[in-house]
Amino acid sequence: MQERKTYTREFKQRAASMVLDDHCSIPDVCASMDVGPTALRRWVDQVRKERQKG
Repeated sequence: MQERKTYTREFKQRAASMVLDDHCSIPDVCASMDVGPTALRRWVDQVRKERQKG
């Protein structure tokens, strides 16, 4: 069975920023940063919520 990868907070924020700020598509970011679409969508949602709070 494949082990889960762990990503730093900075990595997650950069990936989410590419979607939110640079207007890159989720499939493009997934391919360039080697992450799955489900994880990336979760990170984007999390960053979006953090930005709404602050």
